Amino acid sequence: QVQLVESGGGLVQPGGSLRLSCAASGRIVSIDDMDWYRQAPGKERELVATSHSDGITNYGDSVKGRFTISRDNVKNTAFLQMNSLKPEDTAVYFCKMRCRSTMVSFYRDYWGQGTQVTVSS
Repeated sequence: QVQLVESGGGLVQPGGSLRLSCAASGRIVSIDDMDWYRQAPGKERELVATSHSDGITNYGDSVKGRFTISRDNVKNTAFLQMNSLKPEDTAVYFCKMRCRSTMVSFYRDYWGQGTQVTVSS
């Protein structure tokens, strides 16, 4: 199977930066989309950024110009560089990857366990 592990969350002051990582492991053949989502208390999970396998990236309106998604296809890792952080960015951040493994002949989505980001003075 495939496992995703996020890291890099923590407490940061407004205006600060954090870099999240999400490493996929297991019997991976290929990875298509890599996504970052977030969920704040009492709110629905929202899509923050997507990295497509063709190099195209997309961002939610609330993070455009501040967050940057990138990927390392050799290490099967996604990154989210978050700059100019605001208190409203506080949430649990999850990564999702669409992977094809040796166990399954088609792509399916896998989720990480999430990492907490808190923006507060």
